[in-house]
Amino acid sequence: MTSPHATAMGATPSMEHCPLMPTYGPPGVMFVEGDGSWLVDRAGKRYLDLLSGLAVTSLGHSHPAVTTALAVQAGRLVHVSNLFGTEHAGPVAARLDRLLGGGGQVFFCNSGAEANEAAIKLARKFGGRGRHVVVSAYGSFHGRTLATLHATGQPAKHEAFQPLPEGFRHVPWMEPDELEAAVDDTVAAVLIETVQGEGGVNPASQEYFAEIRRICDDRGALMMIDEIQTGLGRCGSWFAHQQLDVVPDVVTMAKALGNGVPIGACWARREVAAAFEPGDHATTFGGQPLATAAAAAVLDVMEAEDVPARARRAGRRLVDELTALDGVRSVRGLGLLLAVELDLAGNGAAGAGAVAATLLAEGVVVNAVTPTALRLAPSLLITDDELDLAVTAIGEAIASTTETPEPT
Repeated sequence: MTSPHATAMGATPSMEHCPLMPTYGPPGVMFVEGDGSWLVDRAGKRYLDLLSGLAVTSLGHSHPAVTTALAVQAGRLVHVSNLFGTEHAGPVAARLDRLLGGGGQVFFCNSGAEANEAAIKLARKFGGRGRHVVVSAYGSFHGRTLATLHATGQPAKHEAFQPLPEGFRHVPWMEPDELEAAVDDTVAAVLIETVQGEGGVNPASQEYFAEIRRICDDRGALMMIDEIQTGLGRCGSWFAHQQLDVVPDVVTMAKALGNGVPIGACWARREVAAAFEPGDHATTFGGQPLATAAAAAVLDVMEAEDVPARARRAGRRLVDELTALDGVRSVRGLGLLLAVELDLAGNGAAGAGAVAATLLAEGVVVNAVTPTALRLAPSLLITDDELDLAVTAIGEAIASTTETPEPT
């Protein structure tokens, strides 16, 4: 198969001659079309997409409502600037506020990292000078800007970019006593995920979130919830924290909001949002007409299809059927954000990377979120027949994949 790094003449150059910076390894497949839960590569081979571009295309690929909204908007107005109003930004913000319970305001941006960057700046402005520290958990992932990279609780990712901005502190995941000890009068906010997606699909408990809320209330810090991967129906509620019985001060989201069109948002309670004044924060493209037209169409479909209920039902079915497979130790997650933990105790049992590679070769897209776990985040509109195909394919891939022993 021709690599995406191929030249116009069809040759495949080495990575050092590729026009793209080497921030990712050479891709094994180039996809050129998508329809619903299916992708098509350059050779015409079809793939069942169980990853949705990392929980982005939650309505599947090329959804007609989103496609039409983009085409219509592209023919009317693509961009002005945030010096002027546009027709979709206000209504989309109002709808997000409603889905979050009301009483807040929204800042639009272009990605999850930017949404978290806005939240961090808002927390610092709200806290005031001397109260600027953001506490997050080890194993978290909040983005790759310098600030959100430091908020990310993965020290190995920090080293190449030191010194990172000051004002970030990390505590062990799901250990409220450690968090309480870390939240002093310099802390402006706790930034936390409902499910640690990149950390291995690890859901938080209701008790843990209740303790975070109490600690924030006791210390006067903001509770900021990163719902970039978990929001907008994926976990079986509009936002995953709604299953954990807490009311946050700030919520960030992106990924599914545009179904592939870059858009992110930071929502905050109105009294917290009031800390921002004109000139405090901005983005050239945030909330522009094309992106918010897509978001409006996405939200229309999501509400009409009741995607939280679909995610709950399909997620339960996947958990039950995957858990019954030979070679699966357990399945964890919420809704349709799941990790399949493999049983590596058997002789020759394959790690998650090898199983994911086998699945890709057989036309199924997943990723190895840890060395022992496959991450699944399929379309929220996935059909029962497609779920059956997914379970069968995963079972066959586990059975057929073996690791080659390393030479002694």
